[in-house]
Amino acid sequence: MNGELHGGGVEFTSKQDEPYERQHRANLGGFMVEIISKRDGPRREDVQVKRLIEQNRSTIVRLADQISGGGYSASRKPRQQPKAEGLIIHVGGSAAHVAEAKPSIHVTMNGRVISKDQNTGRQLHHIGDIRNRGGDQTFVLATKQNGFFSPVDEIIAEALADLDGSRLASTYTEEQLAADIGAKLGIN
Repeated sequence: MNGELHGGGVEFTSKQDEPYERQHRANLGGFMVEIISKRDGPRREDVQVKRLIEQNRSTIVRLADQISGGGYSASRKPRQQPKAEGLIIHVGGSAAHVAEAKPSIHVTMNGRVISKDQNTGRQLHHIGDIRNRGGDQTFVLATKQNGFFSPVDEIIAEALADLDGSRLASTYTEEQLAADIGAKLGIN
């Protein structure tokens, strides 16, 4: 594509040997600028590969069956739907009984204090964290005042307010903290 823009001295040239894009060069007042734009439609190579695959489909299928032991063609055949035979009895009922949660208080390896269901092992609530403050390990209750995005309920916060800021030491361990939290919440 050759063209000139009269009055500005702009000359456009195009490289047709670039299959992926159109490339134009423009001389703008002594500066050479390359303008690159995408080509419309599929690339020439894509069309050629698609045609090659379609022309050789039978050979490709034969090789795929040989390699897979016939599994390729078998996987492409439609499967028969199972047919009901004889008497079918369906007893409707409620969903399976879900055991009631059996909560317990745990301190995780990364310092999170949680209540979890002993039956399923799932976390029920995040109660707080054990953080390093001034060289001491301190329990921080999960409240908005302590900067938590998802605070505990007000009832739990009131019950555990006196444990907020408790320092852990060799005389007061994580296990004792968990037992105290469980006792205040009526869990353990």
